[in-house]
Amino acid sequence: MPAQVLKVHPDDNVIVALRNLPAGSTIDFDQESYTLPIGVDAKHKFVIEDLQTGEHVHMYGVTVGRATQPIQRGEPITTFNLKHEADRYGLDQRRPYSFIPPDVSRWQNRTFMGYHRSDGRVGTRNYWLVVPLVFCENRNILILKDAFERELGYAQPDTYRDQVRELVSLYQHGDLDIIKKMQPGHAWPFVSQEQNHTLPNNDSHKRAFPNVDGIKFLTHEMGCGGTRQDSGALCALLAGMINNPNVAGATVLSLGCQHLQTDTLSTEIKRQNPHFDKPLLMYEQQDGTEYALMAQAVKETFLGLAYVNKQERKPAPLSQLCVGLKCGGSDGFSGISANPAIGHLSDVLGALGGKPVLAEFPELCGAEQDMIDRTADDAKAAKFVNLMETYSAQAEAAGSGFDMNPSPGNIKDGLITDAIKSAGAAKKGGIAPIMDVLDYTEPVVASGLSLLCTPGNDVEATTGMAGSGTNLILFTTGLGTPTGNPICPVVKISTNPALLRRMPDGIDFDSGPVIDGEQTIEQNGDLLLEWLIQLASGETTTKAEQLGQDDFIPWKRGVSL
Repeated sequence: MPAQVLKVHPDDNVIVALRNLPAGSTIDFDQESYTLPIGVDAKHKFVIEDLQTGEHVHMYGVTVGRATQPIQRGEPITTFNLKHEADRYGLDQRRPYSFIPPDVSRWQNRTFMGYHRSDGRVGTRNYWLVVPLVFCENRNILILKDAFERELGYAQPDTYRDQVRELVSLYQHGDLDIIKKMQPGHAWPFVSQEQNHTLPNNDSHKRAFPNVDGIKFLTHEMGCGGTRQDSGALCALLAGMINNPNVAGATVLSLGCQHLQTDTLSTEIKRQNPHFDKPLLMYEQQDGTEYALMAQAVKETFLGLAYVNKQERKPAPLSQLCVGLKCGGSDGFSGISANPAIGHLSDVLGALGGKPVLAEFPELCGAEQDMIDRTADDAKAAKFVNLMETYSAQAEAAGSGFDMNPSPGNIKDGLITDAIKSAGAAKKGGIAPIMDVLDYTEPVVASGLSLLCTPGNDVEATTGMAGSGTNLILFTTGLGTPTGNPICPVVKISTNPALLRRMPDGIDFDSGPVIDGEQTIEQNGDLLLEWLIQLASGETTTKAEQLGQDDFIPWKRGVSL
């Protein structure tokens, strides 16, 4: 019979409910019995001892909150009786850290099929990227997107367009009553169930360029009219996206008079990567007519696609994987199933010489001392502290500290304080030493785990990781999210089996068996790595890729949590 409860760390004074526990239940655990005066829903926690006002709650072995009123033994913690509080941290508290690497012998000689770039990195995809330097070019970007995707075989299916067309036909024939009786979420009368759930055609043989996995188009609202700081950050981000090993070449549209100039971008690309030699096409609209701009961009981009189509996948060691670690729509199971599972994968990958990357600094609040202790040297630890304190101060100055980070969905599903959320989120980084600490848009270069300063915001974080060079992103979720990325496959990992059943069209891998006791964290992480090798090789695609979920939001270095 699956376990009903779990105590995450020996020092914790709360127990996690793995199932709904009714009021009056008696829970026998670890030679103790607890009678629950109030029902405790799955994913939530109850205290194992009477707590008085001001006393601390501990979970994952750290402080995660302070009682705002007495809490009776067996009673759940809630937003009404608990307030965020975390342990103090600092360089002066830095402790020696030891780590025993996992046994990676089974992975030592494994390879994936990737695209080898001249700078020594390997892509898991072969994309052509089309980007605007300024929001004035968004319309032209979208026109190019429609033209290229439809004619080259990358367009999404017209399922919903077909539905609208049929609705118009029914309406014009006076059949409004039929429309009113249609049930949303089910197959429409005029579209088969199979057609209604059709995913994009990923048969490369039906494309004009079978070795090009896609042509990706970015839009944004920056590049001019904002601060020069934001313009510089956008420049570094776009340079990072173009430098990403999943990108084979790029087309850049510029108006001409904006803050972010083409020569500035070229300089930043070379600064980030002195060995850059990908095809790079740049056009300025103010040099002539819009038609001249677009016609030239279409012709030369087409020739660029023909050139990069000559590239083919070749074997590469797993050390060439640069994997972003992210969570979003988190729940009370995230920190005990999916997050530690990808944490195990991170430790394995780092031991193989790969590059796992842990982002979203607001969700390290309360786990700072562990990060400091694990960081390879004092200078990098000091950089981490500086980035955290600067970011936190900006948030507080705007009246929105890290403690306000949990969303209503997080709270409803058991993440009562930011410290609880963060302590579980930090599990994505495993237990290996931290080899590097990076600010937003800094390229990932070190083998082993890197910390990357990004917001917790799903799309801003995934955008930042792709801009720093990840060629895959692992994204755990307990509530479900459609988040994807234009150039970096985003793997959606469910923390519980109910989510997979509810949103099968958005979830790629399930860590629910950990909750049900069917798999250990290590077994689940190993199965995920096996699947990841197939994904990196192009043998399968993520649900976000299939749905065309190409999310891109640059981080304005103001406050975004």
